[in-house]
Amino acid sequence: MAQKDSYRALFSSDWSECLAPSGPFDCIFFNYPDLKDPLTTIFRQYTSNTISLGEAIRRIEAMMPGPVTEDMMDAYLQASFATYPGAAPFIRWCHENRILFMLNTTGMKGYYQRMLAQALLPPVPALSAHPFISYPKGPTDPHIFLPLHEIQDKAANSAAVAEKSGIPAGRIIIMGDSGGDGPHFAWGAQVKALLIASRPKPSLEKYCADRGIVIHHRIGTTDAPEKGNFMDMVPWVEAYLASSEDWR
Repeated sequence: MAQKDSYRALFSSDWSECLAPSGPFDCIFFNYPDLKDPLTTIFRQYTSNTISLGEAIRRIEAMMPGPVTEDMMDAYLQASFATYPGAAPFIRWCHENRILFMLNTTGMKGYYQRMLAQALLPPVPALSAHPFISYPKGPTDPHIFLPLHEIQDKAANSAAVAEKSGIPAGRIIIMGDSGGDGPHFAWGAQVKALLIASRPKPSLEKYCADRGIVIHHRIGTTDAPEKGNFMDMVPWVEAYLASSEDWR
């Protein structure tokens, strides 16, 4: 854990179909191909707020014929790992500019453990993820790990990391893509966070419109997700931080 006040801000971001084109269960059906269709259906159900994440995991656990071992996860990453343009440079920029970058996702903890162990992304100081698939702690694991069991935990975990790191309201950036990020955006609006939608889906647009939540910026589209480089967000972040009156 960094010393209090060593970070200028918190950037808390979803992963699946937000920073990367993959879904949280792709690592499962890569190894168990027969599960692809039912797992894709379950993913769409909880990201559109039709079922809870807890219910989604219960259904998946009942389907699983076996575990996803570290070797199986590594095979999936070797074959399939990809991000949208600028993800790694932006994470590196956050580190260089004293912004705590947090992955805050319904994906599986073990996926991110192996991704970081293989140096597929720069080091990430904080991770909020589901522990359904987890591996023994390794030297490249994020210093901060918070379990995420339900969608609402995204907001609670961002709040916990901000408080522990001495980051006040008005210094928080949240990025997401679907209705599953809606409660995170709702909390962000309350704390005057900068809200960025990456490849926004109709479910996120509707969630925010129905509640009067203003999405400040959008990057990329669902029709052309490969367009839009995350480094284009740097001026947005810097302008937001420059306008804050809460940081001395």
